[in-house]
Amino acid sequence: MPVVINWMSFPGETPDLSRRSFLRGAAGAILSLPALDSLGFRAFAAEKPAAAALRMAFLYVPNGVNVRDWTVNGEGRDYQLSPTLKALEPFKADFSVLSGLAQDAGRSHGDGAGDHARATASFLTGCRAKKTAGSDIHVGQSVDQIAADQIGHKTPLASLELSTDGARASGRCDSGYSCAYQFNLAWKTETLPLAPEQDPRLVFERLFGVSVGGDAKAAAMRKAQQKSILDFVMDDAKGLQKKISASDNRKLDEYLASVRDIEERVEKAEKLAKQLPPGVKPPDGIPASTKEHIRLMFDLMVLAFRTDSTRICTFMLAHDGSNRSFPEIGVPDAHHSLSHHQNSPEKLGKIAKIDRFYIEQLAYFLQKLKETGEGSESLLDRSMIVYGSGLSDGNAHSHDHLPVVLAGRGNGTIDSGRHLRLNGETPMTNLYLSLLERMGVRAERVGDSTGVLEGI
Repeated sequence: MPVVINWMSFPGETPDLSRRSFLRGAAGAILSLPALDSLGFRAFAAEKPAAAALRMAFLYVPNGVNVRDWTVNGEGRDYQLSPTLKALEPFKADFSVLSGLAQDAGRSHGDGAGDHARATASFLTGCRAKKTAGSDIHVGQSVDQIAADQIGHKTPLASLELSTDGARASGRCDSGYSCAYQFNLAWKTETLPLAPEQDPRLVFERLFGVSVGGDAKAAAMRKAQQKSILDFVMDDAKGLQKKISASDNRKLDEYLASVRDIEERVEKAEKLAKQLPPGVKPPDGIPASTKEHIRLMFDLMVLAFRTDSTRICTFMLAHDGSNRSFPEIGVPDAHHSLSHHQNSPEKLGKIAKIDRFYIEQLAYFLQKLKETGEGSESLLDRSMIVYGSGLSDGNAHSHDHLPVVLAGRGNGTIDSGRHLRLNGETPMTNLYLSLLERMGVRAERVGDSTGVLEGI
């Protein structure tokens, strides 16, 4: 995998700095930097200034929700957050709750069982998945890849796909459906899923230009030679301090500190994994803590957006049908099993705990975006974040009235801070068509869309 150097030639007195950074980059590492206004350079050449770049992310949670605890009271701006959504209170002006969206393609339409496979497969495509456990999988191109096809060339990575689960592209998973449907959100084409990455180390290396291929011995040699990804360019980055404004110095210091923090947390997680007894593996990859795993991935997404490494991201917090347990929050039971609650108050209470856990991680992500400045605004202002599930009530396998949050202001094109109540059968893909329009992406339709979603 060739190394791409992201440093541009800087104006004024900085060309030597660019050259030294290139030479160090050629040794195997690069450092993408955020926009520094006083130098007028960006980490990657794009058609628009960094301050105008709009980002889009899709976050998926599995198995539906406790509908009673999720549902909010009131409409418009005069609504009350539900118990599940309470962690989002500090960001109430920065997101909207959308009620009444549906994914009709998730329903059986004569294909029998398999709602978990269909829920994931249809979430970003709005298309029915062909019921097969063989190689003849077929669903539809996902909204993120429709965007990536048209604007992905503007950034080093056309899109970024993340998960806390391992990738699976074959095998039988749900009632005769291929595992490819449940373990992939992004579909490059109707027959080609894009496998998400679950290892924060590999995501980190991908973002910062280090080859992730080869065997374990080669990887160990690479890490030994590099010692630290940042060490290759830290001196040059520090050399910028005399050439940039005080505000840009603060921006650079904060950015480098955040990169170093993520690197140290990744290394700590790897070290803890190595200390486990022989034959025992941490659940769902690195790190063992689900909370830390999710937050590391969110931090990497913020870095990717901050450096304009990509403007499009999908993150599957867990695949639909996941039986992950949550001992961290006092729920040792398997999530999927709990979702078939049969109206048991005890099971519904545990589902509500899991729902709140996921919303707390969303709040963490929104806080990171909001505290990351870009020009006179924040990354949250310049983003569109869709959080939701392909099921509402997991017990009934309902594909209508989906639990959906739309966060970010979309560069001022989204009127946040409201509860929008739709008719219950409005295609989820209508929302996607509206977001594509804001991204400058031309698309007549997304899956089963019937037109743009007005009023957001």
